[in-house]
Parts: sequence; C-alpha cells; structure tokens
Amino acid sequence: MKTPFTASSATDCNAQPLLFQDLGCRKVVADFSGGTLSSDGGVLLLRQADAALGLTQGLAECFADGREQVYVDHSVRQLVAQRIYGLALGYEDLNDHAWLRLDPLLATACDKRDPLGQDRFNPAHRGVALAGASTLNRLELSNNKSTRAHKLAHDPRKIEASLLQMGVRCLPKGATEIVVDLDAMGHRLHGLQEGRHYQAYYGDYCYLPLYVFVGDFPLWAQLRTSDKDGADGVAGALEKIVAALRKRCPRARIIVRGDSGFCREEIMAWCEGRQDVFYCLGLAKNSVLVERLGPALAGAQMRWCLCGAPNVREFTEFAYQTVRSWSRARRVVGKAEVTAQGANPRFVVTNLPAEGWAGDDDQTRFTPARLYEELYCARGEMENVLKQQTLDLQADRMSTHYLASNQLRLWLAALAYLLLERVRTLGLAGTELAQATVGSVRLKLLKVAAQVRVSVRRVYVQLSSAYPLQTLFRLCQRRLQGLAPASG
Repeated sequence: MKTPFTASSATDCNAQPLLFQDLGCRKVVADFSGGTLSSDGGVLLLRQADAALGLTQGLAECFADGREQVYVDHSVRQLVAQRIYGLALGYEDLNDHAWLRLDPLLATACDKRDPLGQDRFNPAHRGVALAGASTLNRLELSNNKSTRAHKLAHDPRKIEASLLQMGVRCLPKGATEIVVDLDAMGHRLHGLQEGRHYQAYYGDYCYLPLYVFVGDFPLWAQLRTSDKDGADGVAGALEKIVAALRKRCPRARIIVRGDSGFCREEIMAWCEGRQDVFYCLGLAKNSVLVERLGPALAGAQMRWCLCGAPNVREFTEFAYQTVRSWSRARRVVGKAEVTAQGANPRFVVTNLPAEGWAGDDDQTRFTPARLYEELYCARGEMENVLKQQTLDLQADRMSTHYLASNQLRLWLAALAYLLLERVRTLGLAGTELAQATVGSVRLKLLKVAAQVRVSVRRVYVQLSSAYPLQTLFRLCQRRLQGLAPASG
C-alpha cells in the first residue's frame, strides 16, 4: 500500500495512517478518511415516530422565540429535536453536542435542509449543520437569565400539558379501566443547585421528582425539592390527569395505585369524592394493624412450621381508621406472610369493592389475595420503567444550577422515553424487541453504522451491510412509515 505524501510528512502527524497487528500476510491500516459517516443510523426511525406523534413540534410550541429571525439558523423545533433525539441515542450531556453537531444523519433527522451545513447564515459556521452545546444551554437557561443571548423562554404549564396530552393520546379511546401509577424518586444533586436539601432516606442532597405513568406511558414528571412529603402536590396533579383521561376515555374507571408514601387523607378523600375514581395504596404498618392481623399471622406461622415451604401467605381484610389523620374508616387488606427470615406483614388500603362491579365477568378480582398479588404488586412494573428513565436516559442528570432548567431536563427525558416507547410499541410489536428496555432498543436498533451522501436531489444513507437485524429494521421502518402524521 502506497502511503500518501501528506501522511508521511513530518509536519502532519495527525494524517498518518494507524498501523495495527498484521492479519497474516496483510497489513492492517486505518485512517480517518471515511467521509460523512454516522454511528446512529436508527435516528431516522425516531424521526418517523416523531412525525406520527408530533412530539417535538408540540414541545416547540411551548417556547417563545424572541430572536431576530433573519439571523436564526436553528429553529426552536430543530433545537428541541436535536436535544431529545440526542437523549434517545444515549447522549445525555450538552457537551456531547460539540461533536454531534457534525453528524449529517442527526441533522437530517432534525429537518436541516442541508445536512452538511453549507447553508448557514454566518460563513464561519458553514460545514456544521447543528447547534452547539452553548446554544442548547441557552435554550435550557432562558427562563433564569435575561441577557440578550437568552431569548428562548419556555412556558412550564404548556410543557406540563403537552407531556400529559401526548401520553394520554397513546391510550385506546375505548379503554374501560385505567390504572394510574404514582411514584417518587430521589435524584442526587451534583453541587450547590437551587432547591438543594438533604434527604435522610437517600442519605444525600437530592431532588424528589413525582412521576405518574399509565402502563409504559409517562403522563407527569414534576421536579420537587426533597424537603417536602413524597405525596406533596399529588392531588393537584391527579386533578389535571384525571380530567385528561376522562376526555380521552370517557367510559373508563380509573384506579390510582401507589406505595405507602402516597397513603394520605388528601389523596384518598379526593378519589372518594369523584365518580369512578378508585385507589389502591400501600399502608405503612403499625402496632394496631399488626395486632388486627394477629390471627392470620398465627395461622401462617403454623402452616409454615407444618409444611416447611419457603414462605406461606394468608390474607384478610378489615375496616380501619386512624385516630386523627383519617376522616373515615376504610377497607384495609392485610398480608400475613411468614418466611425463613420471620414474619413479613404488609397492608393495602383501598376503596375497590370486594365483590367487584356489577356486569364484570370476574367478580373475584378484588378479593384480598387477588387484590394484593395481582393488582397492587403489579405496580413494580412502574419501578422497572423508572429504572429505564435513570439508567438508559439519565433523567437524574440534574446538573444545572437552576430548578427551572433541571425541571426542563426532566421533561426532556420523559419525552425521549415516550418517543422510544412509541418506536417499541408501534414498530417492534411481536418481535424479539417488543418487551426490551429502551436501552436495548437503542443498542440493537438505533446504533447502526451509516454512510451519508448528500446531493441536490436526495440524501442517500447507506446502512452497514453487516448489520445483523436488517429484517427487523425494515419491518420497523414499514410500520412507522404507515402511521398517519400528527395533525396540527
């Protein structure tokens, strides 16, 4: 192989070829002359799903653009698309966009008319199609700074409503029962951020965001400081969520489900005051509850001693009212479980009828054992979803100083999850990735090597011939291509 003169020049070390161990009689040589390449060929699937969902367009409408448009290279919609697609592809930091801005395929996904950036207003910026980290940072900080460079303020109420609307729109209109899951997470802080408080449960300084999901669909992501109760603001959130659900699914019964951190008089009374709104909440144990469960615990202990099973469970129910905090007696289901580690009593409070609803095919689904094991324990699936939020999308990256900008990051991560969920549900149903985490979907479907060639007439993307899931990729593309575009 003849080495180019520029590569052998002593003054151009960066252009020298990289020599690796020989492969038999062949030399193994590498350089960086591959041209316009991308490692994220699957971003085109995100763009296709976004076109059907209208996610980035709806989010862009929540921002006010105060810039002089004649000098603008990046529209608000392109900026939020770049940020959300980046999160979905695994680039959670703004610094990642210092080199992502050179990716022609990401520029194509963000609807840049020239993915090579030759149409930029400023000649010094030509050849770089997308926004850099500093521009995206101004997008996040415009609600906290009022300089001439921060002109992209967002309306928090509009973004909150947009996330709720897009999540609710994923539900079937004919749904007859909807389970609304509540949970809170501790997102540790990185420094002296605004709203910083020590949380003894997590043993660190953190935020305590409230998440609300229906199945895999995020409806609510509210950033809260950790000096408040885990149930703070839930009743107000439910007011808006239930109204949106009623508009989408007018005949559905709604069941609010959460752990003992949400077992508060305000939430239970709110549900009891609405028609067809029910709750199933964990209840922290106390001496009175354990005493009421005593006979069932004794029976479970006896059965465990006689049969030698790893664990034995018995269930019972009774009416219970606290001395001061509850306004009325409520139905409590108790689980008396005995294991090799000892007794493990657990309690759930609910207003679901033990006899079920008239006209239902299954009248026993809310009996004590089934209510606890089939309905309440199923809330663990939401915890799996939240793990994907933090492990795959880094939703806990609360590293900006201001509370408002960290709230925006939380919304962006929730919207990125919703976009990936739509790709999984609509494009991968019935396939090997139908139940995969969003991290696995990203790794196996989106991380595809591609060469991009831009001409006057087309953008030609050549995906890797060695990609092992070509059939799955084609199927996903056909399904997403067949979706109707979002209206508005």
